[in-house]
Amino acid sequence: MQIFRFPFKAMACTCEVVLAQTEVSKAQLLANKAISEVQRIEEKYSRYRNESIVSQINQAAGANAIQVDAETWTLLQYADTLYRSSEGMFDITAGILRRAWNFSLPTLPSELELQSVCALIDWDSVELQNQEIRLPKPGMEIDFGGFGKEYAADRAALILTENGIDSGYVNLGGDIRILGPKPDGQAWQFGIQDPRHIDQLVATIPIERGALATSGDYQRYFDLDGQRYCHILDPYTGRPVQHWRSITVMAPLATMAGSCTTIGMLLQTEALDFLEKANVRFLAIDYQGRLHKNSSMPS
Repeated sequence: MQIFRFPFKAMACTCEVVLAQTEVSKAQLLANKAISEVQRIEEKYSRYRNESIVSQINQAAGANAIQVDAETWTLLQYADTLYRSSEGMFDITAGILRRAWNFSLPTLPSELELQSVCALIDWDSVELQNQEIRLPKPGMEIDFGGFGKEYAADRAALILTENGIDSGYVNLGGDIRILGPKPDGQAWQFGIQDPRHIDQLVATIPIERGALATSGDYQRYFDLDGQRYCHILDPYTGRPVQHWRSITVMAPLATMAGSCTTIGMLLQTEALDFLEKANVRFLAIDYQGRLHKNSSMPS
């Protein structure tokens, strides 16, 4: 049994399928199935594709309701659950804040800009019934970016599991779903990046199966006057969160792990209580560089 790696690009990041197999040809065939599933989800839900269901929903904002299929309806219900469990902090209508923030330029939006965009963030007003969704305000948008990549990792992993794979993992830009241990039974080792030193690790975590995800202030950001402004934005203020440099979560599914990291970042000082109640393993680095983790997190 050998370990084969198949890198690819998707969802604006570097991805990889890693499989243990006896032959490279069979490994390639299975990897292609997983990669095709990731590509299917990207095509279906990317807000950058005019033909995607997300674009169709957004284009109809302020007008008619859009009928959706069962898969999309399930994701919308999941988004609603995340909104409720995070006290409104995880809001898939908040992606519109990208209109106010450009993280390739170290400039701050005006208060007027933020107020204008924040007026369109309102998941509570979204109408969901009979497998239809309607955005009531013109200009409103939804965006599955908060868990879309993690959902794709879980779906790709399911395809591999259904094809008999029990050793390997799917890594979509650091959102990782592990199918099972290495062929020799040893755990896979995943390094957790230091948010302030990209060539250094703060921890190496062994995982046999499950999922691992990290959210941080070092992925898209700019520094201005000694202050870091990152892409994780509070839906109420429209401004970047500041309390955590990064949060890493282990959970059974990548979708759960990723959602918990994002909600933790958004909840700021209340993050640790939320993560403990969510019953996940976590490692968090605060704005002063101090490390916090629960006792169940391996190291």
